[in-house]
Amino acid sequence: MTEPTIVPRLNLHDTLITALRGMILDGVLVPGEKIAERALCDRFGISRTPLREALKVLASEGLVELLPRRGAVVAQITEADIHNLFPIMGALEGVAGELACARATAQDIAHVRALHDEMMQSYARRDEQRYLRQNRQVHEAIFALARNPALSEMYQQILARIHVCRFIRRKDDRDWATAIAEHDAIMDALEQRDGARLSQLMRDHIAGTSARIALASLDGSEERDAV
Repeated sequence: MTEPTIVPRLNLHDTLITALRGMILDGVLVPGEKIAERALCDRFGISRTPLREALKVLASEGLVELLPRRGAVVAQITEADIHNLFPIMGALEGVAGELACARATAQDIAHVRALHDEMMQSYARRDEQRYLRQNRQVHEAIFALARNPALSEMYQQILARIHVCRFIRRKDDRDWATAIAEHDAIMDALEQRDGARLSQLMRDHIAGTSARIALASLDGSEERDAV
């Protein structure tokens, strides 16, 4: 896994928030885990003041909990969060799919196809961690094709909150196969520029299949995970 780094820039605050959010998305910072402030300060070469300011922002986004006498802890998702957030994410994905079909160039779609094919290779190898990162890249690429910065910003905020489901339990073969079949259909609709179909497929994928698997993971199934 590539280590996040802080690139010297004028806006250290935003850069640090992005790096920490990425660590949560990649599972480097695990849900329920206490955040080791000293280790992060050493890692990024910063003092505790900018780190704590960044953690406050992540707490406002629901990614981190600031607990008295315990410090910062990576937030854990609840059943209520799944019921509340996955339909919103599904709606955002639906809008992104429809806009992408209308605005993407042939080269844009070819780029998504390449990402999709790489993800499928990871699936064939059962390399789940790489698959999860590539899965996110595919979805982010479709949002990029929508060319709507406000939509992408809302997506990233909710993504970080629901993404922790991916690190609760591993997927079983049936759930993984379902996710792959849905991704094949999503890719086909994008290449056909069928905006209405792609919109519905993406809604169903997130608010339906992904939410169902996330709920199963919270129920204690030994080999479940979100997609």
